[in-house]
Amino acid sequence: MILPELKISDTVIAEKPIIQGGMAIRVSRAPLSAAVANCGGIGLIAISGLPAEEIREQVRLARSMVKKPGGLIGVNIMYAAREFNMLVNTAMEEKVDLIVFGAGFSRDIFGISKETGIPVVPIVSSAKLAVLAKKLGATAVIVESGEAGGHLGTCLPINDLIPTIRKALDEIPQPKTTSMEKTTLIAAGGVKNGRDIVKIMNLGADGVQMATRFVLSKECDVHDNFKQLFLKSTEEDLMLIKSPVGMSARAIKTPFSQKIQDGTVEPPDQCDGCLKHCSGQFCIIRSLQRAREGDLKNGLFFTGGNVAYYNDIISVEEIFERLETEVKEALVQQK
Repeated sequence: MILPELKISDTVIAEKPIIQGGMAIRVSRAPLSAAVANCGGIGLIAISGLPAEEIREQVRLARSMVKKPGGLIGVNIMYAAREFNMLVNTAMEEKVDLIVFGAGFSRDIFGISKETGIPVVPIVSSAKLAVLAKKLGATAVIVESGEAGGHLGTCLPINDLIPTIRKALDEIPQPKTTSMEKTTLIAAGGVKNGRDIVKIMNLGADGVQMATRFVLSKECDVHDNFKQLFLKSTEEDLMLIKSPVGMSARAIKTPFSQKIQDGTVEPPDQCDGCLKHCSGQFCIIRSLQRAREGDLKNGLFFTGGNVAYYNDIISVEEIFERLETEVKEALVQQK
């Protein structure tokens, strides 16, 4: 790919500047993340809501499936999860290459990162949080826009966020503990093809995170109903709901998500206490798991704002090849 490598830290460097977004519950697992790592990108396993034994199993399985020397496997964790510390510790014990976390912000995790040498990459939606993360020791941040799927920290488009946050990060001196010339900025939300990658990197991003595109891959092992719903969705099928974690989230309109928006959804009859703070309106873990299993009536299907753009299910290798072709075409047109 005619693009620079993606430097997460002095020791964690991806051949290609593409991260596969972490999607819970059990949407981005070992087969998908390993396939991305084998193509030179960074594969993320979403581990929120999973027991420690399953986390270890998935990380080890992904490792066994990565054939590319230096292939990178990380995890994605929701800070809003009650078991956040357990998730972090388990991932650290398994020596993942990096930890991405969002849906809230942790200061303590940066101290753990310094002790273990495993970089942590926060998902932020403002210059204020990006700068705070850098001061705490982050060498890379993911800037997520209002076009992203799942939990959203802003309604602003990625094209507005990147220049502003790039400028704010560059005004803060690099920590003396790293040899990196600048803090790595990764754009998430609104990036659907190679042309978007070139455009967003011209605005100041060093790489991109893509999630929705990877749902529609052969290696993503969700139920076929899940993928077919994505393929059939139009812009009119997208909606914003209020998540029990207290944030807005983008989802595909289904009978269940419509009930959430209307306020007619029935509260769960049991609670596992999976979140630090929960409105109790509905069980997000169970509804996301039902989506993974293909329950179109009772599942909650998170998606990015550009889902209508995609019209096929291809392999991860083909996704990378297509992105590379589009990048080359965009660079030629740019000259």
